Amino acid sequence: MSSAPSSVTPLADAARNKSPDAAWRTWFTAIIALSAILYFARLGARALWSSEFRWAEIAREMLATHNYFWPTINGRVYYDKPLGSYWLVIWSTYITGGMNEWAARLPCAIAGVLGVAFVMMLARRLYDSRSAILAGVILATSFSFVFFSRHASADVETVTGELGALLLFLRYEEHPNGWWIVGLWTVMALTSLTKGLLGFVLPIMVIGLYCTLSDGWKVLGDSILRGTIAVRIRWILGRNRWLFTWKSIPAIVIGLGLYSFPFMFSKKVEGSDKGLEMVWRENVVRFFHPFDHRGPVYLYVYVIFALMAPWAMLLPAAIVEAHRCRREHAEPARSDRFVLVYFWSTFAFYSLSRSRRSYYILPILPAGALLVARLLVENKIRSVLSRRLLAIGYGLIAVAAIVGLGAMLPASMIMPGALARLPALPDRAIFAIAWVICAASVVYVLKNYRPDRIAISTGVIAYCAMAYIYIFAMPAADAYRGEKPFGLKTVALLHENLGHLVLYKTEGPLFYLNPPAPLPEFDHLWDLRSAIASGDFHWIIARRRDLSSLGVPTTEVLQEASFPWETPEQVRNKVVLLKIGSAPSGVEKKSATVN
Repeated sequence: MSSAPSSVTPLADAARNKSPDAAWRTWFTAIIALSAILYFARLGARALWSSEFRWAEIAREMLATHNYFWPTINGRVYYDKPLGSYWLVIWSTYITGGMNEWAARLPCAIAGVLGVAFVMMLARRLYDSRSAILAGVILATSFSFVFFSRHASADVETVTGELGALLLFLRYEEHPNGWWIVGLWTVMALTSLTKGLLGFVLPIMVIGLYCTLSDGWKVLGDSILRGTIAVRIRWILGRNRWLFTWKSIPAIVIGLGLYSFPFMFSKKVEGSDKGLEMVWRENVVRFFHPFDHRGPVYLYVYVIFALMAPWAMLLPAAIVEAHRCRREHAEPARSDRFVLVYFWSTFAFYSLSRSRRSYYILPILPAGALLVARLLVENKIRSVLSRRLLAIGYGLIAVAAIVGLGAMLPASMIMPGALARLPALPDRAIFAIAWVICAASVVYVLKNYRPDRIAISTGVIAYCAMAYIYIFAMPAADAYRGEKPFGLKTVALLHENLGHLVLYKTEGPLFYLNPPAPLPEFDHLWDLRSAIASGDFHWIIARRRDLSSLGVPTTEVLQEASFPWETPEQVRNKVVLLKIGSAPSGVEKKSATVN
């Protein structure tokens, strides 16, 4: 599978003085260390955000109830995802010392570092050490890969599991009848237990298409168009011997058994098929008949430029060059064909799905990283169009890096309307240092324009930008988010009265309330009024937008903080703590704002 290394300019002069294996280990370790800094630094500094709430709250309730086979949010079953990702969060609490933001995000940070390691090992097997190191840098510093490596979810875990499966296949490609197939199905099963059947579908799709197309379209056409149906079937089966072998039978049984066990156990304990029903709904029904997330069919054509920023600016040149090389060579490298199959099959799969959302296509990032890495380590770019696209792409990156200095200007000088009241850029000294480093890297390229220098400059710009955004800017911005302070203040205010609290049309700061038992939650006004009439409830948490419709005497006691740059709709979406009837003793009737 491996091809001889190209004649390239080294990424670092120091590599010349070391043996290839020693240089590889040094660079590999350095990239892993830098990735770990990017993913772990201040990982718990921010309050939970958006969908992170699900993973944290489900794990918290599992720990509270000691029922690890029945995912719930406020006591209501939530089986949209398999149990594996929640179990990883629970495991993390033994490291972090409790259920907190660190624990919720730790599995994804670990998966992110492993994903970078896997893509480097995969690229080295396909190409050479230089391509491998650069592919690792590209993946590690792509905007959305950093985001999801620092975000409680199951997306990066899926990407890493897929990379592990592909790496295992490439390791044993020349031995299709080996027992490694058991390991492959085990890896796919464990991956599928984090987000869904994608852990099986994506690796099988990529491997199957690659094996079928490994010698090119001409060979495929000649074999499919000629001969009887039996001959065609035998040809396809022969190409996919890794799957169509008797050893696949026990491997599939083990893999499917491992995947099915949590669902079967939860059905036995809870007497419900909810888990398997959600597997069908979320993985099959959603693909063909979506009930939400209906993005346009061309969504991923432009979304990938945000997900893979800033490296995506170089992706068009990489794609053109990869296809141009295939046209110019009668026998293109199987490695190149593997990467192209990996990229385009993943793109086609997500585009053909009728349920589309921007980050769904995250698994394409490693393939994109491999394409861009090969473009930048080549000694000579053959296609004129590729050279022009590369110049345009890097030009956009360089301009964005230089113009980025404008972020230090007061918001009133560059932002319209209410946004002009945004606070000053945090950690301005750190931003200025990062900008100087990025500007120097641009000058480095302008002095001697070469692909390897573009790689170094873009890597520096990407790492500085991601480090500033995620390690400094976003934690600083947490001072302007009020849900966590609101939840903690509510707990301090209510003390033992937390059991007399109800939620109306919001689960709000449920994780930070940390109730010992589920809180009554109502979506209909009649049910809320009936509960209040029972006399057991004295407090309500609701969104400000719903206050006018309550029709119940209440006193506003606490409100989530609002800020001058927020829109009226954002302010209306804030949560409020209400006392049913008159204000409680010791609490002013004027509500307190929690910041």
